[in-house]
Amino acid sequence: MTISGDADLLRIRSALRAEAQRAGLGLTAETKLVTAGSELARNMLRYGRHGQGSASIERLDREGRRGVRAVFRDAGPGIADLDQAMSDGFSTGGSLGLGLPGSRRLVDEFAIETAPSGTTVVIAQWSR
Repeated sequence: MTISGDADLLRIRSALRAEAQRAGLGLTAETKLVTAGSELARNMLRYGRHGQGSASIERLDREGRRGVRAVFRDAGPGIADLDQAMSDGFSTGGSLGLGLPGSRRLVDEFAIETAPSGTTVVIAQWSR
């Protein structure tokens, strides 16, 4: 899915919610996944080159557990200091600075890679 405007945030949220329900995630896990994914997509609009990026969403089935993985990619300038960006309260955009660290706390799995050619964040949430 391409992310290039606010309307795409709604599509991402809907797609995450639908996949979470198909995977059998409970309401709390579903809400956490949707919230984290929405925040990551919003970051792409704010910080990605030309306010664009992409997301892919897939259901997981591993060792009898079901879940959802979402991958968010942008071709922005990357994150200059990843450790600082992952700290509560740090913001380059005048926000509360809870986006990346908050997203990390909401999901079961969180991985981030960043370079001057862009940033990729992978999140996953599992059924209980």
